[in-house]
Amino acid sequence: MRLQATLLCILIGAPIGCLTTGLLAAEDSAPVAALGGGQALPENPAPQNSQAASTQSTPSGDQHKKAEEQIREEEKQRLLGVVQNFNTSYRMDAASLTAGEKMRLAFRAAIDPANVGVAALVAGYGEAADSDSGFPWGASGFGERVGVKFLDSFDGTILGNGVFPALFRQDPRYFRMGHGSKRRRLLYAMATTVICKHDNTGRWEPNYSNVLGNISSGALSNLYYPAQDSGVGLTIGNGLIVTAEGTGGAIFQEFWPDLSRMLFHRDPTHGLDAVAGSSPSTGARTSSPLR
Repeated sequence: MRLQATLLCILIGAPIGCLTTGLLAAEDSAPVAALGGGQALPENPAPQNSQAASTQSTPSGDQHKKAEEQIREEEKQRLLGVVQNFNTSYRMDAASLTAGEKMRLAFRAAIDPANVGVAALVAGYGEAADSDSGFPWGASGFGERVGVKFLDSFDGTILGNGVFPALFRQDPRYFRMGHGSKRRRLLYAMATTVICKHDNTGRWEPNYSNVLGNISSGALSNLYYPAQDSGVGLTIGNGLIVTAEGTGGAIFQEFWPDLSRMLFHRDPTHGLDAVAGSSPSTGARTSSPLR
């Protein structure tokens, strides 16, 4: 029954994700209060007439085109050529995303085939450590573990990188610093678990999207985990696990290009590190939360 429930959740969740993506994509052509391309709203904006305000709040064609080009670049990013790394931007001044673009990027990341392999590794470790004892041993139990770990990842990605960022107008991507001392970069990477950029201003603020996404995905896991493993403990436990994974992932994303250049002589940033290191940071969208 648990295996059937897991498969049912996948069959239901995928169409819901597609439908949500389609509905929110319609907002791409609607006015949104966001500025990109390194711009930030002034602290005390001067009064404007309705026509000027409408023009300012609507992303220009160039802005939308820039965001789409950057998304296509991000969708080609993979760690070791295998694991998707779509939610990382090597541009601190990347163009803001619309609600539809956030959902599309989140859904694309959530259903990437490499996630199944990651889920299998996590499930294998769980079976070896005999965690989540409600699952049986053997091929059947391993299959169920893989299914629920994949769903954990799917839920967290859709909610934390798509739904909540669209609602709170927050950018779900990890903006790699890429320069400065290792200590500063490490603290920055850890901090991005709880802070993020706001779409309208480009300024750093509490990352409500990530926190709520982790808690919500932990709560949803009660639907498909064995009864003896479900409850408040599972909600909090899975939420903390996803948060820890996000922190570890941010640290790895921050230093991965350095490792890639050192070990494989390949630059995943395609020269953007050198540009970022030589250019002074100006404006809200190019600044780091660590001074």
